[in-house]
Amino acid sequence: MKPYFRKISSLIILILFASEISAQGLPAVVAAAEGAQSTRYSLSLEILALITTITLLPSLLLMMTSFVRIVIVMSLLRMALGTAQTPPNMVLIGLALFLTFFIMSPILTDVYTNALVPYMDQTLPFEEAMVKAEAPIRGFMLNQTRETDIAMFMNIARIDEFQGPESVPFSTLVPAFITSELKSAFTIGFLIYVPFIVIDMVVASVLMSMGMMMLSPMMISMPFKLMLFVLIDGWSLIMGNLAASFALP
Repeated sequence: MKPYFRKISSLIILILFASEISAQGLPAVVAAAEGAQSTRYSLSLEILALITTITLLPSLLLMMTSFVRIVIVMSLLRMALGTAQTPPNMVLIGLALFLTFFIMSPILTDVYTNALVPYMDQTLPFEEAMVKAEAPIRGFMLNQTRETDIAMFMNIARIDEFQGPESVPFSTLVPAFITSELKSAFTIGFLIYVPFIVIDMVVASVLMSMGMMMLSPMMISMPFKLMLFVLIDGWSLIMGNLAASFALP
């Protein structure tokens, strides 16, 4: 009965608000009369670009910023501490988002100042604005991408000759950047894991020597790992070193 109830409720809501939706119309659609019986409809380029940007924003956030490295390191840190759902996923994603905005703020400011503002003021054509917006993002991605990853994807794409890093196609640079970010994230995660594994091994050895083999070492070692993490000011170290790991020019 629940699926039918949901369908009926959705239908009632749609009927109630249909008049308001139809009355408001679509402000993005502009009609221009061209003759006695013909009408031309056009969609604003700014509205179209805005809709496209909103649609692609999650992919852009994941694939072209520091978000991937940060969220993976945070997840591995939580696993190393042994806390299954603490901090919660929403907290980790929020931390990763705000740290991403902090790291990417110089690049976003450059794009806004040199590309978006002149284009909105109609002093810069759309093509040139795209080129100016691409330059700082490309520079950031190139600084974080290993040359071996770029060469690998260039070989896969069968691109034998290019004049330098600036001429690498975006379709090749993005997967190379993601591959490098995954490598960096797992490398940092390994370094984070090592001290906590040592604590687990020490606690397990002590429990075995005391004959308490039925007692879970993870349960006993968790307070020690949390105490160590707090004493060394772990969150400040993790957040600060993650931000410093992105060598911005």
